[in-house]
Amino acid sequence: MSFKRKKYLVIKKAITKNLAAFIYDYFKMKRRVVKKFLDDSYISPFEEAWGSWNKDHQAPNTYSHYADLVMETLLEKVKSRIEKEIKLKLIPTYSYARLYKKNDVLERHKDRFSCEISATMFLGGDLWDIYLEPNKNVGKPPESGFVPTTNKGIKIALKPGDMLIYSGCDLEHWREAFQGNNCAQVFFHYNQINSPGAMENRFDGRPFLGLPVWFKK
Repeated sequence: MSFKRKKYLVIKKAITKNLAAFIYDYFKMKRRVVKKFLDDSYISPFEEAWGSWNKDHQAPNTYSHYADLVMETLLEKVKSRIEKEIKLKLIPTYSYARLYKKNDVLERHKDRFSCEISATMFLGGDLWDIYLEPNKNVGKPPESGFVPTTNKGIKIALKPGDMLIYSGCDLEHWREAFQGNNCAQVFFHYNQINSPGAMENRFDGRPFLGLPVWFKK
């Protein structure tokens, strides 16, 4: 069944295991450096260019980074592979990386327009499954806000370097409580090139990739 029908697809070994391990080590080191900067007041806790622990309501007190330069580079590099696999032309919007900790939960949700076509890649650490509700007609967000389902969904298990592509605006997705210690995931987000408003939304409203969130229009 094609991506256009089922709205998700797993690509095994989208990047090599060695490259995934290198990026995982890089992101762990960056978290340690940023924590030192914050603890010693070299940067403000509101400085988003280094990532933060206090800006992400989906994973509170967990290190996350909008548009890390390495992740933005990957966002561009994997685009052609994703386009080939799902047979759609895409415009990159942004990347988002997290280094999850024990007991983190990713609540059931659907995504905003900038995440029309999304991919999550497992970089390293302890395994943590992601769940999808394959029926796009459930969990619709009414005007008052998103109403999650209690459906069991389907479980997707990824190894380092594997990538799940999914329609983030259509399919409800979530993760249950994390029982490991560390798990690095990066999300790659795109719009379909022919979607209304896609060209205006290129790079999530920034002049180009790599810039922090405060460069958005």
